[in-house]
Amino acid sequence: MSLSIGLVGLPNVGKSTLFNALTDANALVANYPFATIEPNTGVVPVPDLRLKKLAKLYKTERIVPATVKFVDIAGLVKNASQGEGLGNQFLSHIRSTSAICHVVRAFSDGNVTKSGSTNPKVDIEIINTELAIADLQTVGRALPRLEKEAKANPKLKIELEKLEHIQQVLDAGKPVFASPELGAQSLDFQQLQLLTAKPIIYVFNVSESTLQGASLQKELTEMVAPSSALFVCAKLESELRGLDVRDRAELLASYGQDESGLSQLIHAAYEVLGLQSFLTAGNTEVRAWTIPAGYTAPQAAGVIHGDMERGFIAAQVVDYDDLIEAGSLPAARAVGKVRTEGKDYIMKPGDVVEFRFNV
Repeated sequence: MSLSIGLVGLPNVGKSTLFNALTDANALVANYPFATIEPNTGVVPVPDLRLKKLAKLYKTERIVPATVKFVDIAGLVKNASQGEGLGNQFLSHIRSTSAICHVVRAFSDGNVTKSGSTNPKVDIEIINTELAIADLQTVGRALPRLEKEAKANPKLKIELEKLEHIQQVLDAGKPVFASPELGAQSLDFQQLQLLTAKPIIYVFNVSESTLQGASLQKELTEMVAPSSALFVCAKLESELRGLDVRDRAELLASYGQDESGLSQLIHAAYEVLGLQSFLTAGNTEVRAWTIPAGYTAPQAAGVIHGDMERGFIAAQVVDYDDLIEAGSLPAARAVGKVRTEGKDYIMKPGDVVEFRFNV
């Protein structure tokens, strides 16, 4: 399934620098607002060390990792929902993404133009306010139509009440996603593509000297709770480009980091979106597939091909760790580690699967 993350934020917070580091791209990085006009996109593999080990076990050179698409969206300014800056053009690019990565500047540099305040909290509020206003406009257009339809069809009254509830939440300045009282109700309005219904991951772009600042990180994490908060130095991430695995690890370790910003962001996206991966392996290739947590075996098979879901018979499943420990699939089967699962089986992140189907 497709996973896309939109990088948003005020101008000159380091979005394009971070985008280039994450995707190994060469988007324009400039010290003025709106250096990004059209969104830059980049597709990157999801880091997964298991694939190389499986490829070695199955003696294949073809590795197909799961992927994530990053979209570097033009900087947002105050009153964008009213057409300021790139206005609605910016907002329309966000609607097509699975999740929002809000890049917030949390460093000082007199050589970099700052659009907005010098306070991360104020900058965050500017973005959140603009997204909420845009959603209020969307809901405001949808309500009259639904009110009219509900008069002719009483069954729609419940949907009307839910949409009115969403409007109340937005009026109170709260994003839909972070409102527990809405729960899954907002899913009924996916066609509205509400911006604040998308999960947000806050990425604080910090300096190299404050990358390990525990007190600052605690303060910023509490500021955006219950959303996820990550701390990345876009400058450091840029320095990682082109380095081999060993040199990258050494450079990260010198700053007290054990994961790159890319890995941190992808893991956070999987968590907030409720996603997981399963693996397929054979002499032809090894591959990782992304599915929502809770998918059954037939649904997972359908991600590979619709015919496999329709004609699903069974799934041969072995846990990755058990397979690696056994040294081969026949050896794992000999010690009872390979299971035959049916239509009700719920997929697990470590599953290495072979689907049996008939169409």
